[in-house]
Amino acid sequence: MKGLDFHILHLTESILRNMIVITNPSSVKNEISIIDSLFEEGLSLLHIRKPDFSEVQTAKFIHQIKQKYRRNLVLHNHHEIAADFGINRIHFSETERKKRIDFSGLSGFVLSTSTHSIQDFNALENIFEYAFLSPVFTSISKENYAPKTELFENLAKRENFNTNLVALGGIHSDNIEKSLQNGFDDVALLGTIWNSPNSIKNFKLCQKIVLSLSA
Repeated sequence: MKGLDFHILHLTESILRNMIVITNPSSVKNEISIIDSLFEEGLSLLHIRKPDFSEVQTAKFIHQIKQKYRRNLVLHNHHEIAADFGINRIHFSETERKKRIDFSGLSGFVLSTSTHSIQDFNALENIFEYAFLSPVFTSISKENYAPKTELFENLAKRENFNTNLVALGGIHSDNIEKSLQNGFDDVALLGTIWNSPNSIKNFKLCQKIVLSLSA
């Protein structure tokens, strides 16, 4: 489980106009059942972000997800166990990305990362398939977490078109269209899924909007 030799894998497949869901940081009732239902409804990628989970807890969590969906998982923490589960996507937080000097040793993995300004997004190396930019709107899952600048105005300064730009933060059915029609390539859902008793209903509604804009 240790000492994986990572290299960068460039895929020709695009995730453009496919929604991403990020797990709730803490455990949620019926979480695995909801995850299975999301995949059954057509979820493309699930980011496993459990920052307080140990390696063992993370492994146990992944083990509960049906094996056929492992290729659709993105691991935020404990990257060293990814290959053990057939996961070929790993995510770097902004802090982790800035600490890491050399990415040249990564192999067989699709990389993504997080940014919080268009300037940081523009400065990314051409090794990330996509990057989150957040918060776009006032967060549903985090208290007092709102954009400090008008991100939609700043999107006019976008210079990086090698990396897909994914809107994160306060995304729900009422603002997906605004996000995708004003410079974002894709959207990621968190609070609208996990902070609602209607997780699957909300997902399907958001998915319908995304697909309508992809036609």
